[in-house]
Amino acid sequence: MKIDHMENKIDEMGDAHVSTSANNPLREDAFDLSNEEKIALINKDVKNILQTLGMDLTDDSLKGTPQRVAKMFVNEIFGGLDPKRKPKASTFENKYKYGEMLVEKNITIYSTCEHHLLPIVGRAHVAYISSGSVIGLSKMNRIVDYFAKRPQVQERMTMQIVQELQKALGTKDVACVIDAKHLCVNSRGIRDIESSTVTSEFGGAFKETSVRREFLDYIKLDTSF
Repeated sequence: MKIDHMENKIDEMGDAHVSTSANNPLREDAFDLSNEEKIALINKDVKNILQTLGMDLTDDSLKGTPQRVAKMFVNEIFGGLDPKRKPKASTFENKYKYGEMLVEKNITIYSTCEHHLLPIVGRAHVAYISSGSVIGLSKMNRIVDYFAKRPQVQERMTMQIVQELQKALGTKDVACVIDAKHLCVNSRGIRDIESSTVTSEFGGAFKETSVRREFLDYIKLDTSF
């Protein structure tokens, strides 16, 4: 059976994976299973976890939990692992010759810490300076969301967002700052509910102090309505 074969293969491979510093650590066979097959496997795994914890899965409140969690993992919170869901970053000619910085701020981030599988919640601020192309505003939000929807490390996510926009826009002049709370810090361990984590990635012109300062000043603007 295909699923049984995959389970044996996973056990044999252990923690082996193919990755680089800016890529999520995925195995080469990460997409050999269909989403339906993954949901079936995760369903069994979640059921085993809950039963091991002593939960009664015949209770009306719990009996659907393994399937709900499995579908959520595959279709929602880790959906950004699937390259088929990568948003098409359509760009357009900058016909109106806008040459200043464009900033999309306060993009909501919902991600998951890959160390404890607990939520990361925060805001991303993204900017670029056109070298001849512009990108739809909503595409910037979608790119952020795509890289957030996977087990993540905030530093890596920040880099991935910048690199994807640099590739789409054909320019190095892209920047991203993320400010987020990690529930692995806020709700367990030290349980510090006030602290947040800030990461940044500055490319091209944004490495210049004056340009970087302009971007950071835009982020501080009160744009509430």
